[in-house]
Amino acid sequence: MQQYKPVPDFLEIKQIGKTFQPNKAFEVVALRDVTLVIEQGDFVVLSGPSGSGKTTLLNIIGGLDDATSGEVVLDGQLLTGLPEKDLAGIRRDHLGFVFQAYNLIPVLTARENIEYVMRLQGRSQQACDARCLDVARKLGIDSLLDKLPNQLSGGQQQRVAVARAVAATPKLILADEPTANLDSKTAASLMDMMERLNEDEGVTIIFSSHDPMVIGKARHSVVLKDGEVVADERIR
Repeated sequence: MQQYKPVPDFLEIKQIGKTFQPNKAFEVVALRDVTLVIEQGDFVVLSGPSGSGKTTLLNIIGGLDDATSGEVVLDGQLLTGLPEKDLAGIRRDHLGFVFQAYNLIPVLTARENIEYVMRLQGRSQQACDARCLDVARKLGIDSLLDKLPNQLSGGQQQRVAVARAVAATPKLILADEPTANLDSKTAASLMDMMERLNEDEGVTIIFSSHDPMVIGKARHSVVLKDGEVVADERIR
């Protein structure tokens, strides 16, 4: 197994604030002065009650939403304020996303979904096929590669979504409640696989969850409440 040297300031989240204003008379504070430092190769859980800001923070880290204040720095590069064209390139080449709803392209097979981002990166078909098969074997879905999403169970679709995120060799994977739609056995299996991928690939993973079993898999725990960090500790 390749050993990755931790980079303490791999991801710096500096005093991030986010407010929404549905109308002129009402303002919602989603995040308030959130500051975190994440190491390269870390396995981080964001936990907290519904409405605590977990999804909003993940979206800001991933460049899917703008912060009202503060900065996000990934591997020495300031992401805050970048033009959308530049952010799109960073998302394509350096970030992987896993969503609750899987977000697989329904007309593409599992193989084509997994290879989609790699094709956007300009990799050859041979390289895409080899990487796809390697990741699919690690996740136990190599026998499902020619099936369409509607031919797969929820757990199998989520594994394909994880494979798609990992296959493109991102620096960082962001997973928003990745086990929310899965039964407990499938959720535990998926988290075991994500943990192994984190260790084998050295990719940094940040996931949100309110499930104690999932939270227990993390090495770094961050708890949010009412948009603020109320606990930030390294578990192991």
